[in-house]
Amino acid sequence: MESSQIAAVAADTSDPKAGLRAVASFRILADTLELRQVEAALRAGMKWQAIADALGVTRQAVHKKHSKRVDPTIPILRRNA
Repeated sequence: MESSQIAAVAADTSDPKAGLRAVASFRILADTLELRQVEAALRAGMKWQAIADALGVTRQAVHKKHSKRVDPTIPILRRNA
Protein backbone atom coordinates (compact mmCIF):
# COMPACT_ATOMS: atom_id res chain seq x y z
CA MET A 1 0.00 0.00 0.00
CA GLU A 2 1.31 3.46 -0.87
CA SER A 3 1.74 6.18 1.74
CA SER A 4 -1.22 8.17 0.40
CA GLN A 5 -3.45 5.11 0.81
CA ILE A 6 -2.08 4.48 4.30
CA ALA A 7 -2.80 8.13 5.17
CA ALA A 8 -6.38 7.77 4.00
CA VAL A 9 -6.88 4.66 6.13
CA ALA A 10 -5.20 6.33 9.13
CA ALA A 11 -7.48 9.37 8.82
CA ASP A 12 -10.66 7.32 8.43
CA THR A 13 -12.22 6.85 11.86
CA SER A 14 -14.90 4.41 10.69
CA ASP A 15 -12.55 1.41 11.15
CA PRO A 16 -10.35 2.07 14.19
CA LYS A 17 -8.51 -1.26 13.94
CA ALA A 18 -7.39 -0.54 10.36
CA GLY A 19 -6.66 3.06 11.27
CA LEU A 20 -4.43 2.07 14.16
CA ARG A 21 -2.53 -0.40 11.95
CA ALA A 22 -2.01 2.40 9.43
CA VAL A 23 -0.74 4.74 12.16
CA ALA A 24 1.68 2.01 13.29
CA SER A 25 2.91 1.68 9.69
CA PHE A 26 3.54 5.42 9.57
CA ARG A 27 5.41 5.25 12.86
CA ILE A 28 7.74 2.59 11.43
CA LEU A 29 8.21 4.60 8.23
CA ALA A 30 8.92 7.82 10.14
CA ASP A 31 11.42 6.07 12.41
CA THR A 32 13.23 4.57 9.42
CA LEU A 33 13.37 7.92 7.62
CA GLU A 34 14.57 9.66 10.79
CA LEU A 35 17.44 7.20 11.19
CA ARG A 36 18.46 7.68 7.54
CA GLN A 37 18.48 11.46 8.00
CA VAL A 38 20.43 11.22 11.27
CA GLU A 39 23.02 9.08 9.51
CA ALA A 40 23.19 11.57 6.63
CA ALA A 41 23.62 14.42 9.10
CA LEU A 42 26.43 12.62 10.91
CA ARG A 43 28.14 11.88 7.59
CA ALA A 44 27.85 15.59 6.76
CA GLY A 45 29.68 16.41 9.99
CA MET A 46 26.74 17.58 12.09
CA LYS A 47 27.00 17.12 15.84
CA TRP A 48 24.31 15.52 17.96
CA GLN A 49 23.17 18.93 19.26
CA ALA A 50 22.54 20.26 15.74
CA ILE A 51 20.62 17.11 14.84
CA ALA A 52 18.58 17.42 18.03
CA ASP A 53 17.81 21.07 17.29
CA ALA A 54 16.59 20.15 13.80
CA LEU A 55 14.34 17.43 15.23
CA GLY A 56 13.07 19.61 18.08
CA VAL A 57 14.33 17.29 20.82
CA THR A 58 17.20 17.29 23.30
CA ARG A 59 20.69 16.13 22.42
CA GLN A 60 20.32 13.38 25.00
CA ALA A 61 17.08 12.14 23.45
CA VAL A 62 18.42 11.91 19.91
CA HIS A 63 21.68 10.34 21.10
CA LYS A 64 19.84 7.75 23.22
CA LYS A 65 17.52 6.85 20.36
CA HIS A 66 20.07 6.63 17.56
CA SER A 67 23.63 6.26 18.85
CA LYS A 68 23.54 2.47 18.88
CA ARG A 69 21.52 2.22 15.64
CA VAL A 70 23.62 4.33 13.27
CA ASP A 71 26.01 2.78 10.77
CA PRO A 72 29.18 2.07 12.78
CA THR A 73 31.39 3.17 9.88
CA ILE A 74 30.21 6.78 10.24
CA PRO A 75 32.79 8.89 12.05
CA ILE A 76 30.97 10.70 14.86
CA LEU A 77 32.28 14.00 16.17
CA ARG A 78 32.59 14.29 19.91
CA ARG A 79 30.85 17.12 21.76
CA ASN A 80 34.07 18.88 22.72
CA ALA A 81 35.73 18.39 19.35
